[in-house]
Amino acid sequence: MTRIAVIDDWQKIARRSADWSALTARADVRFFETPFADENDATRQLADFDIVLAIRERTPFPESLVARLPKLKMFGQTGARAALIDTAAMIARGITVCYTGGGPSGTSTAELALGLMLAAARRIPAGDAGVRDGRFQAGTEAGRILDGKTVGLIGLGRIGSRMAVYCRALGMNVLAWSQNLNAETAAAAGAVRVGKEELLSGADVVSLHLQLSDRTRGILGAADLARMRPGAILVNTARAQLIDESALIAAVESGRLTAALDVFYREPVPAGHPLARATNVVLTPHLGYSVVEVYREYYQHAVENAMAFLDGAPIRVLQAAGR
Repeated sequence: MTRIAVIDDWQKIARRSADWSALTARADVRFFETPFADENDATRQLADFDIVLAIRERTPFPESLVARLPKLKMFGQTGARAALIDTAAMIARGITVCYTGGGPSGTSTAELALGLMLAAARRIPAGDAGVRDGRFQAGTEAGRILDGKTVGLIGLGRIGSRMAVYCRALGMNVLAWSQNLNAETAAAAGAVRVGKEELLSGADVVSLHLQLSDRTRGILGAADLARMRPGAILVNTARAQLIDESALIAAVESGRLTAALDVFYREPVPAGHPLARATNVVLTPHLGYSVVEVYREYYQHAVENAMAFLDGAPIRVLQAAGR
């Protein structure tokens, strides 16, 4: 019988997000609800599976791991882009790679960015901890209002444009920059297009909304963070690799910046990581897309993709150079 591994189900939501009955009637389906310790652990646990259904940006699938899974015939990923998955290596080995729709992940990620910004500005996590610890307001610093402040959006696409709407509703001034952004597109989203340096030096909040690519990797380095206003808030719900991690750690440890982060260089975040120890950092565990509406589309499509593959007529197939 075909063996199917449903991995990366860290929130234990896969089973209730779709009807798996037709698939479990035809295959041995196993759900993996905890992260693999490393590549060796992933190899050991996945070696006997014919199909792997994964959530992107969780378990890395470099070529070295692909090469160690000779039984793998189909790989399903959520969305068409996944920086941690070497789909080209899979396709080169004759593995069918399928993708799913993304559901309302743009909305969910923008809403989380808004929540992180508010949480950092109003010290919400510290306040929550104070109440639970019996300290109430003692030890919780006063926050700041956002009305009248300036937000700088690095990236003004599908998610950044939504964030611009939310920030304008709060009475904020909205600046925007990316390599390809023009003044007309910015104005249509209710933002003012400025240079990168002007955005960084003029914003009380900087929020990143770029896709990760060779051109955007490390787009905020030490010199960029140094341009930001002392006490400014840096929000990242996009990809951790957009920011130089060492520079970010130095900036928060010095107290110059407050960070609100949903994405990290290594996920899960290792115990004792400097960003997890810093009191001026708000952290969420990569929840940008993690809402029931998105998971419903992810897993419904994953089941459809696996069924179609078993029928010999795969759907939503990635080609070597893209869809």
